[in-house]
Amino acid sequence: MLLIRRFYCSSQRISHIAKSNKRGDSLGIRGWIKNIRRLKNNTFLDIDDGSSSSRFQVVVPRNPETQNLTPGSVISAVGEIQVAPNGNFELHADRVESLAEGHLQDGYPFTPKQKHAPEYVREHLHLRSRVDYVAAQMRIRHKAQKAIHDYMDELDFVQINTPLMTTNDCEGAGEVFRVQPDSEELLKQMARPNVPAEQSYFDSKVFLSVSGQLHLEAMTYGLGNTYCLAPAFRAENSKSPLHLAEFYMFEAELAHLDELEKLAKFIEQMLKSITNRVLETSSEDLHFCQRNANASSDLPWLTVPWTIMSYDDALHVLLANKESLKTPISLDEGFTKDQELFLVSHCGTPVFVVDWPTQQKPFYMKITRNNPDRVHALDLLMPAVGELCGGSLRESDAATLSSHPQFPKDLSWYVDLRKYGGIPTGGFGMGFERYLQLVTGVKNIRDVIPFPRYPHSCKM
Repeated sequence: MLLIRRFYCSSQRISHIAKSNKRGDSLGIRGWIKNIRRLKNNTFLDIDDGSSSSRFQVVVPRNPETQNLTPGSVISAVGEIQVAPNGNFELHADRVESLAEGHLQDGYPFTPKQKHAPEYVREHLHLRSRVDYVAAQMRIRHKAQKAIHDYMDELDFVQINTPLMTTNDCEGAGEVFRVQPDSEELLKQMARPNVPAEQSYFDSKVFLSVSGQLHLEAMTYGLGNTYCLAPAFRAENSKSPLHLAEFYMFEAELAHLDELEKLAKFIEQMLKSITNRVLETSSEDLHFCQRNANASSDLPWLTVPWTIMSYDDALHVLLANKESLKTPISLDEGFTKDQELFLVSHCGTPVFVVDWPTQQKPFYMKITRNNPDRVHALDLLMPAVGELCGGSLRESDAATLSSHPQFPKDLSWYVDLRKYGGIPTGGFGMGFERYLQLVTGVKNIRDVIPFPRYPHSCKM
């Protein structure tokens, strides 16, 4: 008879069982019951412990004790590994303990065995890690971050924890969130002459960071190559499937860099390397997410050289094919997503668009000396997501920088970097969630981050 009672066992994660066990081994597992099938003599439990997109089957005798087990409940089971008819390992349990009831009939929003729309799942952020494709996304996210950190560490980059609160708007677009205490009493206590009341805590306007780039530059001038993977905040009125109000940016700054093509080659090699690492560590989860999103599991851009194309050439291609585009071409702004994807399709590979019009880019980008109307900047365009990375050589001449018409008046320290032993630098930023969309095929960026924030939605 199977006993349901308290016992201690050393549990093993389901994702490790096939790698480290063989038939006849004894082990214990803990997890949630996702499905139950009751036959004449045995009960079959599909168990999920959050470590794998594959269910693990536990076989227990059918008796009055096991009749009380229900979907959603948490169990601990100990038994012997056997091989199921389909060739997979399964656990024939001789001991099982119910650790917590599932109470799925008491308002739980997700029905076992039913596939719920992502929009519906997002309404229950506190519970959505129980949904298989969300759990798979979070595991991929973890492995992708680890791949980035490992790769950059191997190249001797120094990780910098850039601040989330800052006095500068790096991109100059005005899409910033203000930071100030919520307590009027505290602001009164800290009031100072000639300082607006709402600024009395810091004595100046403070914003949530839109980018860690300027802070990375300050560190690079003393440390060499640096990078960060940190939250960034943009106050855009956009509900598109590619935008969030809070997201993560991977940014890198390279010292002694004076050629834009070298930056493009670094980005290409880095993306191919970290993606291959994710494929090695998370192939099961990746394929699961791609199937769930009805996306191709093929990533052909991993094995081909990428295209480098000037802005002028890219514009020529778009103008020659404007009848095929869904959006009008603007000479004062960047390309739309529709136009970016057309360029990728036209070239048959990812595309670096380089040497952009000066008026379209921020003050810190290096102006081309033989053509002041262009800056040494690049945008990397990828399939499905469009722009993935933006980067540039940084203006290294103090006089040229400080005379730029868009140069912020309160950024004198940025000029000092060039004044005191300045070196040529360059760098780029990549939206981490867009990268996850690229490799998993997930259509909406809100489904590759644990707690999405966007206009009219900041739950939990």
